[in-house]
Amino acid sequence: MAITEIELKKEKKILKKVAELLDTTLEEFGASVYEGEENLVEFKRMMWENASSFDDAENSQVMMATDREEEKFLEKQRYFRRLQKIQGKPYFASIVFKDQDGSIFNIYMSLTYLKDDHENNILYDWRSPICSLFYDYETGPCSYTAPGGVYEGVLKRKRQYKIENNELLGVFDNSLNINDEVLQTVLASESSDKMKNVVNTIQQEQNKVIRNLEDDNIIVQGIAGSGKTTVALHRIAFLLYRLKNLNSNNILIFSPNPIFTEYISDVLPSLGEANPFQTTFSDYLETFITEYDRVESFPDFIARYYSYQEMFPELVEYKQSDKIIDDLDAYLSDYVSKASFTSSFQEGEKHMILEDEINTYLHEKYDRLPLFERVDEIAKKLCSFYYKGSMKKVKTFGKLLYEHSNFKKDYKKIMTDFFLSEYCRIHLDEKVVKGFMSREELAYEDALIFAYIKGTLEGFLYEANIQQVVIDEAQDYNRLQYIIIQHIFQKADFTLLGDIHQNINPYYQYHSLEDLKSLFRGNTSYLELLKTYRSSPEIIEYTNKILNLHHVNAIRHETNKPVCIRKGVEDLAHSLLEDIETLQKKYKSVAVITKDLKEATHLYELLKDHVHISLIDMHTKGFYKECIIIPAYLSKGLEFDSVIVYNNRDNSYRKNERNLLYVACTRCQQELYIYN
Repeated sequence: MAITEIELKKEKKILKKVAELLDTTLEEFGASVYEGEENLVEFKRMMWENASSFDDAENSQVMMATDREEEKFLEKQRYFRRLQKIQGKPYFASIVFKDQDGSIFNIYMSLTYLKDDHENNILYDWRSPICSLFYDYETGPCSYTAPGGVYEGVLKRKRQYKIENNELLGVFDNSLNINDEVLQTVLASESSDKMKNVVNTIQQEQNKVIRNLEDDNIIVQGIAGSGKTTVALHRIAFLLYRLKNLNSNNILIFSPNPIFTEYISDVLPSLGEANPFQTTFSDYLETFITEYDRVESFPDFIARYYSYQEMFPELVEYKQSDKIIDDLDAYLSDYVSKASFTSSFQEGEKHMILEDEINTYLHEKYDRLPLFERVDEIAKKLCSFYYKGSMKKVKTFGKLLYEHSNFKKDYKKIMTDFFLSEYCRIHLDEKVVKGFMSREELAYEDALIFAYIKGTLEGFLYEANIQQVVIDEAQDYNRLQYIIIQHIFQKADFTLLGDIHQNINPYYQYHSLEDLKSLFRGNTSYLELLKTYRSSPEIIEYTNKILNLHHVNAIRHETNKPVCIRKGVEDLAHSLLEDIETLQKKYKSVAVITKDLKEATHLYELLKDHVHISLIDMHTKGFYKECIIIPAYLSKGLEFDSVIVYNNRDNSYRKNERNLLYVACTRCQQELYIYN
């Protein structure tokens, strides 16, 4: 709702005042940051020059003082950069709140805070407790929770602004969060090459996820286009603001593929926060499994299935199942219980190591440790006993212990023996087992099992520094992966986001993501995002039919552009080029989404000489979305103004591949063509 002329004049005066204060603050802060950097360098130099005159206690104090000074400077620098980001667009919304005492608070919301000379808040960080009122309530009775308790009152007004270069281009009063003018303007805008922040259009259901501090872990089921990833990134920004001693180095994001990692890389910096660590589960496996040259990526694993290159699908399904976890546990428990030192031995001329004594250490003294870690501890114990604490013979004792044992640290043999044992539910020929164990590149499904065996017997790579883990596309991870992740990040809280309808792992499915609650320590809540902000109602209606869905709630206004079906095309190249040209005249981005990479490569060769188009595969880093060809399993999380979903008669989507087709079609925002 537009505001009155009088109100508009007031808002223009406020904007001018805030812009002037911001410019002044930036000028003063710039000099302060520069001076602070010089002072820090001088402080460090002075401490270094005098280090030799300090004792150990004084040195420790000096280091702590240096760290404190450095952290103060870095925080000042981070705040300065946040202020720079809002220059020209200092705020995006405001609320008027009346508390129970009758006091009126006019709160202007921004990406960061700004104070005047009297330390009064002029701008409030969108993550501050009182700003939650803007996202959670219509005008009327309301409350918010802050460190001091619960504060109740009345929300008198909600207002949104469109500001560019300190010029007020639009002001809207809103009583609701959805279907307002600002939200529809944002939804109608063309997609960009990278995901943007959405602090001005966060919705109530999204805000509940972003600001949840009550639960240790959150599992979010969100339909296609509900903003799951956006919510996750804004949640990270919120946690960095609210949790003491948490910084971006304490957070890890598991992304579905490197393309997606690049796509989301601008969101947190645009919110004034540094990007946390980002990786894929395949990358972790490759780091941990040093016994193989390479580990197959998840997208390549999926591609094997959808291109029908997998020779033993039943075996892969078993390897991905929950059943194999019980089988592995039983096999490894038996392996450890039967592990023993088979004889006494002598080290050097004097030291006789008795078989019974070291077996007691193996199965009683150190039984809380993984098997191979027990051997390391026994070697240290023997060193300590025979060489008065010196560890110079640790490797010698370790070698002798293995030479006089019935077990070896040979994970390839241990895993091979499992598949040939009675514990494996599928009877396998030795030739088949040696076939998949002897590859230079370890298959993805085998890598999960290999990592579990190795981690169980020697310990997982424990990451004590990570306090928050975010897992996107959570439905594509099987139970074994979550068990491994729990072992690695024992001190972390988790945010999982996914959609069971977008599961592209054909070997593993969840009835509901709520099934994952039992896997996590601490309080774990399950939340749902049931509105989609990406696609038009026409596209939503079409994609619902693919999976027989009825509950999807579309927020974007109707486009009156029905889904266009292309059948019986005689000249494929001509038809595709014509459609691409039509869509490029209307939209910034066009994506041709195929079932697999082979099909994408074929179309690329067909079109590349006639239109500027990019082929996206697993090795693609950055890319521009103007016109691309991409396999469906790599398109997850991405969105485009217009999409052409292509598959030919010989490679059509089968009944059990509908989820992949659903993923492809739901990438589209405004106009969808189907080549079938």
